[in-house]
Amino acid sequence: MTPSQDVTTPDLDQEEYGNSEIDPLNELPDEVEMSLFDHLEELRQRIFYSLIAVAIGVIGCFIAVKPIVKLLEIPAQGVKFLQLAPGEYFFVSIKVAGYSGLVLSSPFILYQIIQFLLPGLTRRERRLLGPVVLGSSVLFVAGLVFAYLLLIPAALNFFISYGEDVVDQLWSIDKYFEFVLLLLFSTGLAFQIPIIQLLLGNLGIVSSKTMIAGWRFVIMGAVVLGAVLTPSTDPLTQSLLAGAVLGLYFGGIGLVKLTGK
Repeated sequence: MTPSQDVTTPDLDQEEYGNSEIDPLNELPDEVEMSLFDHLEELRQRIFYSLIAVAIGVIGCFIAVKPIVKLLEIPAQGVKFLQLAPGEYFFVSIKVAGYSGLVLSSPFILYQIIQFLLPGLTRRERRLLGPVVLGSSVLFVAGLVFAYLLLIPAALNFFISYGEDVVDQLWSIDKYFEFVLLLLFSTGLAFQIPIIQLLLGNLGIVSSKTMIAGWRFVIMGAVVLGAVLTPSTDPLTQSLLAGAVLGLYFGGIGLVKLTGK
């Protein structure tokens, strides 16, 4: 072999080293070795802590359930509620306290979930954690407010005006709260759509172009979702929820595009 051939021979060791460089954002900053039983034990503890938080929240809301019940009765605009069976209001109080306690304890439950998942998240995934948690919380509360101020009054006004000249408005308190609580929480969950889009986009699963390309299916899905999530059958309530879902979806596309995905 001549000296000139030695000079032009590529350095395979350096080439392999250069190709093996790892993006720091894809590394686990706090990699800790844990056995399967250690993971299960940690999961058991965090579930136990979450259940304690829910129990405390439910008990606290049950103690102060009357103001919560009166607050949820406001959209009914003075309709009289009847207790049609012994203990009906008592079980309604438990139901209202259960939903309210779950909402109050949800930040602590979310904290337990994050602490359990955190060791397995890369630096890139951890950068999404703050915006996702904050955005999800804000959107859920916005969904509750939207349902309370717009959806529930719209549905109740439709039913009241439809039969006001024919029947007296005397409602079962259990059926009313079943309607209100279901609409509140289904709307709060529907408002999580932009967060799901943001996660899918930043994890490289679906791009913003793909989301835009499927707009026809999204419109159909929003109409179906509005019909499924609203416990009433009036078209106004379903249209309001479907319109909100569409607005959230296209707003989520905007967020994904802002992140460059």
